[in-house]
Amino acid sequence: MAIISSIIAVCMAVFILFVRLKASKRPTNARKIILPPIFMSTGALMFLDPPFRVTKGELLEAIVLGAFFSIFLIKTSKFEIKDGHIYLKRSKAFVWILISLLVIRLGLKSYLGRTIDYRQLSGMFYLLAFSMIVPWRVAMYISYKKLERQLNHNPTIWST
Repeated sequence: MAIISSIIAVCMAVFILFVRLKASKRPTNARKIILPPIFMSTGALMFLDPPFRVTKGELLEAIVLGAFFSIFLIKTSKFEIKDGHIYLKRSKAFVWILISLLVIRLGLKSYLGRTIDYRQLSGMFYLLAFSMIVPWRVAMYISYKKLERQLNHNPTIWST
């Protein structure tokens, strides 16, 4: 089970890299920033099943670690104005951060999987991911709105 979930995690990371690189070629909008955490929030339904529930300590650990990891994503997500549109800038650091997060996740899963039930561990990693994505996307949204106001205030801006 651990090998299969690790393979799935690697596939998801590769998919996210391709999506991120492709997204930088097209203008972005607020909906593209806000929708991923909303879609991901449906995963919280797993906690309706008691084996997936985590202790208060595990909840706190997952949220704190997720918030910490979000700092790196926030620092590498910048926008720019090109041709009157807002684009997400490509960042080589983002790729390395995503790969590092994957390696850390796999290491933690391997280590914690010895002592924590895999369903609880799934709940913890969901919480970690969600608490990483929400602050990151909120910061992206704020940054996007700031540039959008700047663009709407001065539509002749072509690049920053």
